[in-house]
Amino acid sequence: MLKAPAYRFSEDWFSNHIPIWSEVLKRLSPRRILEVGCYEGRATSYLIETCSAFGPLHVDCVDTWAGSADLPAVKMAGVEQRFDDNVRLAIARAANSVNLRKMKEPSGTALAGLVSRGEELFDLIYIDGSHTAPDVLIDAVLGFQLLRVGGVMIFDDYLWSMESPLSADPLNMPKPAIDAFATIFMRKARVLQGQPNLQCFIEKIAA
Repeated sequence: MLKAPAYRFSEDWFSNHIPIWSEVLKRLSPRRILEVGCYEGRATSYLIETCSAFGPLHVDCVDTWAGSADLPAVKMAGVEQRFDDNVRLAIARAANSVNLRKMKEPSGTALAGLVSRGEELFDLIYIDGSHTAPDVLIDAVLGFQLLRVGGVMIFDDYLWSMESPLSADPLNMPKPAIDAFATIFMRKARVLQGQPNLQCFIEKIAA
C-alpha cells in the first residue's frame, strides 16, 4: 500500500482502483511492467512498491510530460519533476531491486521501438496515455505485441469522454478503440469479467 504522505501528488485518479488491482497483481506476480502515461507516478509508485515484493522488477515508463488534447500544457507544470521524485522514493522503498527506464517520447514511437528491438515481453501493460481513440488504438495494438501470453493489459478511463455524454465525440474517447481492439483480437485475447467498467482488463491468450 502506498505510504501517501511522503509522496507528492496533486491528483488522485488511481487509488480507487487499488482493491481490484491488488487481486490481479496477486495472481499475475508481474516482474516486467510497461506503463503508458505516467503523469506524477501514482500508479507507478504503487506498482513498484507492490510488485517488487515478487522479486527484482523492471518497469518501463512512457510519457512526454508535455500534456495532451485532454490535459493542457499549463496543467503539466512541475508534473515531470514530481514523477521523478515519487518513483525515486518508491524505488528506495522497494523490497527488491528495481530497474526503471524512463522513455520521454510519444507512445507510438516508444512502443514501436520496443517492438522493433525485440525486447523481452511484459507481464503487465497499463495504457493511460492519450485518451483519443486513434492514439488508444495504436497503443493497444503495439502494446499487445509486447505482452506475453498470459499477461494482462489494463486500459484506464474506459467510459471517459472529453465532452459531456450528450455531445461526446467518439474519436475523443478510449472506449471505441478498446472495443475495436477487443473485437479484432478476440481469438488472441479475452476481456476479464467481473471488473468495474471504469477500466478494462484484457488477458492475452495466444500469440
